[in-house]
Amino acid sequence: MTYEPTVIRSIDRADADTVAALGEFGVATVHEAYRRRGLMHGISAIVPGAPVSGAAVTCLNYPGDNLMLHAAIEVCRPGDVLVAAVTAPSLHGMLGELIATICRARGIAGVVLDSGARDIEAIRAMRYPVYARGVTALGTAKAGLGYVNTAVSCGGVVVFPGDAIIADEDGVVVVQREDAGRTLAAARKRAEHENEVRSSYAEGVLSLDTGTMRATLSKGGVGYVDRA
Repeated sequence: MTYEPTVIRSIDRADADTVAALGEFGVATVHEAYRRRGLMHGISAIVPGAPVSGAAVTCLNYPGDNLMLHAAIEVCRPGDVLVAAVTAPSLHGMLGELIATICRARGIAGVVLDSGARDIEAIRAMRYPVYARGVTALGTAKAGLGYVNTAVSCGGVVVFPGDAIIADEDGVVVVQREDAGRTLAAARKRAEHENEVRSSYAEGVLSLDTGTMRATLSKGGVGYVDRA
């Protein structure tokens, strides 16, 4: 990261078709396919039923300040997901109805905030994808000079500009740009396996008998008795 506050306009993005395909599998499958990495903590859907996927445009803001979020909107391309991080824990409402309106008008696919959001009733009526730490009416200043399109920590996960962001009601997962293709292949393989298992479960087959769990119990010395 450069020391001086900076807005980087041009970034390399994860392949759009690959990101869209990851989004179709959903957060849970992608997280598992990515070896259980990249899942943000404490950030969830503010608008139910509004999944989103896209390449990350990042910004780093000071607590209680969203100046760099405004700066980041300018360099987003249609289909991007705006990821707003903070330099220290914050629950201020960094995004409300007016900013969501701008984001939607400019084609930004959704916003992920390591902070709060407000005007929730209006944003839900818009059906605009917003993911945040919570809901609060706390406002923000617009004075803190930060960064756009540098590596940030959001929800405990390092996000690089251009990384794949997949978000739904299971949470938000980040797949590094260079890993997107491999993760998609792994997600497809996992989905195929789950389809096979689902058919067995529908017939009443025990989950203990579809993998290695029963052997793990036996190897661990777990005994079965009729009564305690």
